[in-house]
Amino acid sequence: MSSVEEKLAKSLTADTPELIPYLPYLLQDLWELGSSPRDIIHLISKQMKVSEKTKVLDLACGKGAVSVHLAKAKGCKMKGIDLIPEFIEFANKKAKEYGVSNLCEFVVGDITKSVNTEKDYDIVILGAVGDVLGTPEDTIEKLKNTIKPEGYIVIDDAFGKKGAKIDYYTREEWLLIFEKTEVTLIDEKIIENDELVNLNREQQGFIIKRANELKREYPESAYLFDRYIHSQQVECDMLESDILGVTLLIQNMK
Repeated sequence: MSSVEEKLAKSLTADTPELIPYLPYLLQDLWELGSSPRDIIHLISKQMKVSEKTKVLDLACGKGAVSVHLAKAKGCKMKGIDLIPEFIEFANKKAKEYGVSNLCEFVVGDITKSVNTEKDYDIVILGAVGDVLGTPEDTIEKLKNTIKPEGYIVIDDAFGKKGAKIDYYTREEWLLIFEKTEVTLIDEKIIENDELVNLNREQQGFIIKRANELKREYPESAYLFDRYIHSQQVECDMLESDILGVTLLIQNMK
């Protein structure tokens, strides 16, 4: 497996790339993978004018939930890129279902390469994908290369809480990173804890159900699916105790 696949697995809370072929099945009941379309639409609507001329790049788009909802709500042109073909197939089906196939283009691709070739967007969106593009500084610099001089970056990530036992960037540390990379934090939306708990419980229930089905079909790989359930629960526990899930709207200043 490549380093990109290893990072992809990690971004989807899979502790080994061996799980990648099973992720479409494990996540089949979930459309929104990470980023909240509602929160992103809310931030964008508050801070900028979006029209049919607006071009948006959705990196690591998953099953296309953000792209489809944003195109439907704002009429803008979307391009979504993800490494998993089954996710892209699902995204195209949803675009057709929502009547925005003419506004959405979904392609299978490696976003570590796409950030070097995609240019001149008004907005770029990146879901929570860990260190796929490198350090936070590297990530922001690469995202800046995909947008216009005063374009916008939307990042779905998290702030570490003060005193937390895990190593995660605090809000203050993120602000220093923004200053260093010459971008400005325009707005942010922190997910409410009650909403987060309910979402985690619902999604974990779906994942456990599908993991148990795979365990029956592939008993020799049961340990993989048990590990995935465990890693998902650890992620849920961290989100509910040590970190704050947040959607960040950033503007390029040069």
